[in-house]
Amino acid sequence: MPNPPRRSDQLRDVQIQSGYIPSNPASVLYQSGNTIVLCTASLDRSVPAWMAGKGKGWVTAEYNMLPGSTSPRKPRDRGGKIDGRTTEIQRLIGRSLRAIIDLNLLGENSITVDCDVLQADGGTRTAAITGGFIALAKAVEIAIPGSRIGDGPIRDSVAAISVGVVDDIVRLDLDYPLDVAADVDMNVVMTGNGKYVEIQGTGEEATFDDTQLAELLRLARLGIATLTQKQRDALAGT
Repeated sequence: MPNPPRRSDQLRDVQIQSGYIPSNPASVLYQSGNTIVLCTASLDRSVPAWMAGKGKGWVTAEYNMLPGSTSPRKPRDRGGKIDGRTTEIQRLIGRSLRAIIDLNLLGENSITVDCDVLQADGGTRTAAITGGFIALAKAVEIAIPGSRIGDGPIRDSVAAISVGVVDDIVRLDLDYPLDVAADVDMNVVMTGNGKYVEIQGTGEEATFDDTQLAELLRLARLGIATLTQKQRDALAGT
């Protein structure tokens, strides 16, 4: 289904279903336009062997695109072999989530955030980070009852969005057709308090100047502010 036209500064419609899997309260179905990602966080009351005895926890992430999420079909990873794109994205998700959590306050607990793309239409990594944070926050509440953002291991929220330059227009939240047409493509990860975690930007046989960079970051900041509020509403059950 084609996406309806959007203003250059307009996000795709975002839908968040918390507790999507009844057996796992730290599960979130995150939908941005036609991109759908299932994020689940699993708590393990132990840490990897290399961290044992240090009194701190660990947060990691895994990312996967289901075979039917794209056309043509994406083959499954077999035999422990993970393609380079998948490795890069799951490392980005893990870094983004660890940026906003105090592992010392987590205790010797591990949380794995799994992000499975059910349907891909651009922005799967940014959707995985934004939805993955909600799942992480819910898992931390289970590990340490009563903890909240800013009062416990989670110091702040984190969300991500894509921006780009398409036909000389700076645009927010690129779906697949916009992503393919973009001369400049950038992913921005920020905390709820407006601090950058990571910026990934490149020109596709093109360049961009300081004015365009400032506008790209301005739109990303506006988009992430909206996503941050949606995350907090989801965690509050509103």
